[in-house]
Amino acid sequence: MSDMLVKLYELKDFSDDILPADIKIKRAIAPEKHIITNWVRENFSAAWADECEIALSNTPTKCFIAYTGNEIIGFACYDATAIGFFGPIGVLDKYRKTGIGKALLLKALTAMKYAGYAYAIIGWAGPVDFFKKNCKATIIDNSDKSVYEDMLKNPKK
Repeated sequence: MSDMLVKLYELKDFSDDILPADIKIKRAIAPEKHIITNWVRENFSAAWADECEIALSNTPTKCFIAYTGNEIIGFACYDATAIGFFGPIGVLDKYRKTGIGKALLLKALTAMKYAGYAYAIIGWAGPVDFFKKNCKATIIDNSDKSVYEDMLKNPKK
């Protein structure tokens, strides 16, 4: 996998009107940390939960959640693994292809833009076409050796 680059200075500001009416996005707050990290661990992975924990340890937090009622349905973080990195991002399967992932992406990238970042890096981007389409991200040449390359993994039992 490769890293991708987003020119934040060319990014259009996030707008709530791309969301379904019953879905809200907000910046998470510290007292929600255990709820969000447990949810991410159960629905995605322990590594992503760890990244969320770091994003939630900042003030203001660098984690956004999408929710309906009291149910979390997606999340997006930045500055979790490295400064200037966007991700991880995840949306529950049943809510994919509804615009929620795009909204989370743009909400977090807009926050980065207004925090003074000119660029964002999407590390080891999985859904490359999603990022190309929704924020005009481009692949960074020769970036297959990302900061994630030498990451420790649980030994096989």
